[in-house]
Amino acid sequence: MNAIHTLQHPDEPFYQPQDNEQALFEQAWHHGMPVLIKGPTGCGKTRFVQHMAHRLKLPLYTVACHDDLSAADLVGRHLIGAQGTWWQDGPLTRAVREGGICYLDEVVEARQDTAVVLHPLADDRRQLYLERTGEVLQAPPSFMLVVSYNPGYQNLLKGMKPSTRQRFVAMRFGYPAVADEERIVAREAGVDIALAAQVVRLGQALRRLDQHDLEEVASTRLLIFAARMIGSGMDPRQACLACLAEPLSDDPQTVAALMDVVDVHFG
Repeated sequence: MNAIHTLQHPDEPFYQPQDNEQALFEQAWHHGMPVLIKGPTGCGKTRFVQHMAHRLKLPLYTVACHDDLSAADLVGRHLIGAQGTWWQDGPLTRAVREGGICYLDEVVEARQDTAVVLHPLADDRRQLYLERTGEVLQAPPSFMLVVSYNPGYQNLLKGMKPSTRQRFVAMRFGYPAVADEERIVAREAGVDIALAAQVVRLGQALRRLDQHDLEEVASTRLLIFAARMIGSGMDPRQACLACLAEPLSDDPQTVAALMDVVDVHFG
């Protein structure tokens, strides 16, 4: 199998490597191992998976998991129409049949019955059981199961069980180093590096406000939003209020404290 190239194709989803995550992902795919990606909101988990699917030339099925997501939503179900009853594959089944990547984003949000479906795919069996049709699908070598979650949101009711977690090769993502984040913001927002650096410095300052009860700190995604609006001519303070302070907190006093930091950098 070809090694990961360092140059990106013009149509390739942009991704700024942080460490050896590209090589680790490719090795996991090569050996038929599922991958678990842990990291905070907006740090690049989904973009990384899109980037690797493009690099490996594999179809990608992305599922945004939620409280009501069931095993049937992943596997498929019988539907009734004018022509009678037929079976419709879910995204997980399609990925297995096509030999692509199935990416379950925020997997701990899904209902617990999904683990029953994932376990045989995430171990040496690499099989998907379709109970409703009686099929047992053997995943081809190119199939890969990838899941992600935000450890900061975990609790006793929403954590991933050790019996599930230990079936995966795990990767921990964080927010990029300053220089890398500047390049990411400049590229994704379409602004010059000077503005990107100014926005990233603001982001770094906001992330140090741990004395405020913030559920999440300013993500790279939010910094891109702010830079994009400022770069298009919007007043920097208004852009930062809409793209940074208000998304981070509902508390007016906390928003005001965040805006005090904004004023230091864009006053």
